[in-house]
Amino acid sequence: MQRKIRILLAKPGLDGHDRGIKVIAAAFRDAGFEVIYTGLRQTAEMIVEAAIQEDVDAIGMSILSGAHMTLFPRVLELLKEKGADHILLFGGGIIPQEDMAKLEKMGVGKLFTPGATTSETIEYVKKTLGENRKEEKIL
Repeated sequence: MQRKIRILLAKPGLDGHDRGIKVIAAAFRDAGFEVIYTGLRQTAEMIVEAAIQEDVDAIGMSILSGAHMTLFPRVLELLKEKGADHILLFGGGIIPQEDMAKLEKMGVGKLFTPGATTSETIEYVKKTLGENRKEEKIL
């Protein structure tokens, strides 16, 4: 029996607009995921540390501040340094197409822009993680 998908949702940087990520968190919860929301103004270090401590399968970051070309690469770098680069990193926000392409080449998963539906995001995570998740042993 597979355990529920554990997902950490984070709002890095100085951006204080959290309505969208709260909607996403509720949608993932309602879809059967275990959701950890770290709150506002998280550093990349705080996000990666929480992801490792919580043993998550994926990290979703919402960035509306324009700092996406700094924050996504830093989280990827820290995940790699800590031996946790198996954790899927994806996100959303106001991100130009050319930056999306660069981030995806670096190893960031899909990036969702305004207008994407919660079901698109949920289906992406389910499909991408697929069979790559650890199975929980039943005692």
